[in-house]
Amino acid sequence: MVKYFLGQSVLRSSWDQVFAAFWQRYPNPYSKHVLTEDIVHREVTPDQKLLSRRLLTKTNRMPRWAERLFPANVAHSVYILEDSIVDPQNQTMTTFTWNINHARLMVVEERCVYCVNSDNSGWTEIHREAWVSSSLFGVSRAVQEFGLARFKSNVTKTMKGFEYILAKLQGEAPSKTLVETAKEAKEKAKETALAATEKAKDLANKAATKKQQQQQQFV
Repeated sequence: MVKYFLGQSVLRSSWDQVFAAFWQRYPNPYSKHVLTEDIVHREVTPDQKLLSRRLLTKTNRMPRWAERLFPANVAHSVYILEDSIVDPQNQTMTTFTWNINHARLMVVEERCVYCVNSDNSGWTEIHREAWVSSSLFGVSRAVQEFGLARFKSNVTKTMKGFEYILAKLQGEAPSKTLVETAKEAKEKAKETALAATEKAKDLANKAATKKQQQQQQFV
C-alpha cells in the first residue's frame, strides 16, 4: 500500500524568476533541515533542455516509536537525489526526488512540474505529486501516515522558502519569519518593561524628594 499526495501551488512570480530562484533556494530561514546540496551531473541536450542531478543532505528526525526499531548509530541524515528537466522553450521544469537511504523505513518520491499559470502569465503554478511507501512489517501504515504528514509540512516550508528567496532576488524585503517576529516582540517587550521600570523609579524619587521637602517645612 502506498500513500498518495496530489496538490497545486501558485507563486506570484514569472516562470523565469522561479527558475532562477530554484537554484538559489538554499539556505533560507525555512530550510534549516537542508544541510548540503551538490550538483553531481549537468548537461544540455540537443533539443536545448537542461538536465541536472543534485544530491541533497537533510536532517531526519524520527518519531520515538520509530527510533526503537533502529540502532542508535543509524545516521539521522537523509540523502536525497533530485533529477530535473528544464525546457526553456515551453517554459516547464519537471523535478523528481527520492531518498536513497533509510529506504527500509520509508521511501518518499516526489514529482513536480513548474509551468506558467493558466490564469496569469506573470505567475507560476506547481503541480506536485508524491508517493510514500514503507516495507516495515506490521507498522508500514503508521510509517506512511507519519511520512505523509511530514511531507505536507515540508511543502509548506518549501513554498515559504521559495517566496523568501524570490523576494530577495526581486529586491523586496522578505517577510519576517515567526522566529524573527517573536524575537523582535520579545526585545520590544524588554524595552517597554525597562522604560516602565525607569519611569517608576523616577516617580518614586520625585515623590520621596517632595515628601522630604514637606517634612523640612514643618521642622
